[in-house]
Amino acid sequence: DTFSHLQLSGEFGPFQRRLVLFSLPPCLSLAFHQFCQLFMVVDVPHYCNTDWIRAVGPNLTEEEQLNLTLPRDPSLLQEKISAVIFFLCRFGRRPVLLISILLEGLFGVGIALVPHFYVYLAFRCVVGASVSGIMMTLLALATEWVGVSYRPQAVLLSHCCFAAGQMILAGLSYGIPNWRLLQIVGSIYQSLLWQSCGTGWFHVPWKSQGMVKMSEEINVVFTHSCSICLVLLCSDFRFVNSLVYYGLSLNVTNFGLDIYLTQLAFGAVEIPGRVGCIFMLQWFGRKKSQGGFLLLSGLVCLLLTVIPEDQPVVITVLATIGKFTASASFSSAYVYTAELFPTIIRQSGVGLCSMVARVAGIIAPLILLLEQYHRVIPMAIYGGTTVLGGLLCFLLPETRGIELADGTEGGQPTAVVSDWQPPCCLLLVRR
Repeated sequence: DTFSHLQLSGEFGPFQRRLVLFSLPPCLSLAFHQFCQLFMVVDVPHYCNTDWIRAVGPNLTEEEQLNLTLPRDPSLLQEKISAVIFFLCRFGRRPVLLISILLEGLFGVGIALVPHFYVYLAFRCVVGASVSGIMMTLLALATEWVGVSYRPQAVLLSHCCFAAGQMILAGLSYGIPNWRLLQIVGSIYQSLLWQSCGTGWFHVPWKSQGMVKMSEEINVVFTHSCSICLVLLCSDFRFVNSLVYYGLSLNVTNFGLDIYLTQLAFGAVEIPGRVGCIFMLQWFGRKKSQGGFLLLSGLVCLLLTVIPEDQPVVITVLATIGKFTASASFSSAYVYTAELFPTIIRQSGVGLCSMVARVAGIIAPLILLLEQYHRVIPMAIYGGTTVLGGLLCFLLPETRGIELADGTEGGQPTAVVSDWQPPCCLLLVRR
């Protein structure tokens, strides 16, 4: 049995407690790197200097001049980084975590020292990839080495530290107006963490026993029709969850109140939301909790569309409630998706869902630009898609109190989804 080690060490023995303890400090800085742009990239009066165009081509038309100022080639960098995520299972949890912490600290400090904007973007890209590596690796470790009854607590404790990091960000950004100094202060913590706490991770096994399977078995899992439907449904609710979460989080400047106070409230409300998620997962199960949180988040966003603009307090209160349910849904999603995938492909499966969620995080601020056409369009999109994603969650199987799946046997998944047949799979089987 892959998880027989839990019978010897206990579901939450001294080793698991140390593991969870070591996972908390890295989570404090994750919020800083995800939301620091709200305070560093301020909206200042600017204009586009196009004098150089006349020097290059004095006879260009206005349309040709416009084309020279717009980017035209899509970047494949995100696809390359996403491809690396699927290769993490080859190296195990510990080296990926240590390398990610090191990269986040080094390139985080380097961001404050760069002389050019394009170098700034490149460094931010590396920091973003390292943040994803830390989040997914900590999730896999907490899920695989902690027993069923303590699994939500182990995962969501780190999420509470993430919420505390948002509150720390509000204080740091208020007290440090210089963005370079703010970036150094927020990033130097990871370098200190590498030196002081990094040695504790050397006692964590390199790989879970289930990770020694051959890659052919991974192909068996992902070619199974039910697993395809499972990946699609998980990616769907992770997409809408990230869309509404970052849509609210990145919109703190448009709610009408002080940006620092709003950020502090958004961070403070996440702590009870994530703590309450622990009890909701135990009482009502994973499926009902995930679907319910998404439905509430979507309904709050739809309610925001009918509130007049001259009511900033009401708008901020409703947005805070939406952030509460969105953060609870975000925490529930991490527990739920990790339990749905077998150990052999857990980090790859969670990585795929996280990649889809990051795409939603990229789209979320772009949707906010639609506000120039009508102010209700962004919240209507956030609310409508989230309600739809919440309803689709009820098609997934329940995983409360069920041991994690080890891998595959005889070409069939040994997960709790082995007997699960959603409508889309029934159609595939009939065909």
